[in-house]
Amino acid sequence: MVFMAVQKRRGAAFALAAVVVAGIATGCGGSNDKAADRPVEKVANGPAPSPPGPAPAAKSDTADIPDAAAAGAVERAAKWNLKPLDPAPTPPATKPVQGGGPKPPVIDKIPTDQKIVFVTIDDGAEKDPKFLEMMQDLRVPVSMFLNDTYVRQNPEYFRKLQALGASVQNHTLSHPDLKRLGADAQKHEICGNSDRIGDVYGKRPTLFRPPYGNWNATTQTVAGQCGGIGAIVKWQESMQINDMQYAGEKKLHPGDIILAHFRGPSELKGTTMTEMFGNMLRKIQAQGYTVARLEDYIG
Repeated sequence: MVFMAVQKRRGAAFALAAVVVAGIATGCGGSNDKAADRPVEKVANGPAPSPPGPAPAAKSDTADIPDAAAAGAVERAAKWNLKPLDPAPTPPATKPVQGGGPKPPVIDKIPTDQKIVFVTIDDGAEKDPKFLEMMQDLRVPVSMFLNDTYVRQNPEYFRKLQALGASVQNHTLSHPDLKRLGADAQKHEICGNSDRIGDVYGKRPTLFRPPYGNWNATTQTVAGQCGGIGAIVKWQESMQINDMQYAGEKKLHPGDIILAHFRGPSELKGTTMTEMFGNMLRKIQAQGYTVARLEDYIG
């Protein structure tokens, strides 16, 4: 009997030891484990060791998105033998050109000291599908001054550019020299095109460009009567095939407005519109400028 009792006590001790060893091996410990609350013992002749810190957070799957976006922009620009444009600065809270009124102001540049220029594209004669692809890749902010004569040929083409961020602005119905027209004829050309753009593209134009840059006091008065036109826009530089024509010094200045056209090989001596547009962007970048949205600077 004594022998059996001793055996039972030994068996219980071995069972208890097994449980303790198993708990240590698996790291188990619930919220009732008091060992975690005990103070760390000091090591002889030295400071107490620091408790283990939290495990480093797992790297987010989105941590590299900015780099990935930048790499994507480089790749898309390289497709056109270009480098990505620098981001445009945040537009000022107070727009530097206060437009509107009975006689909208006539401007050819925006007052600013930032190295930005503004790209405008006129008429709409050329409707190159590759330019749609280029704008999809580059997303350059442009203002399109369109004639209804060309819009009627393919309104969907310019709607696709509008969806990519290009604004649709007024360049008269049929591209006449307004200085040769009376008030009623000018009103038909300017206000008629504003009505047409509003119907086709869902928003009336806020800017007007007179064909050939020709305007007079009647033009200002009529533009102010059409509803919504904030400014009459001219330009400082005109993009040709490989280079620009400059109004003064042969260089860009902060706030310059650049004129380009929807033109193709027949008007560009075999050069495509995408090649011409790429040449213009290279000229802008080479002089340390980037492109901003014109409408953001005119109230």
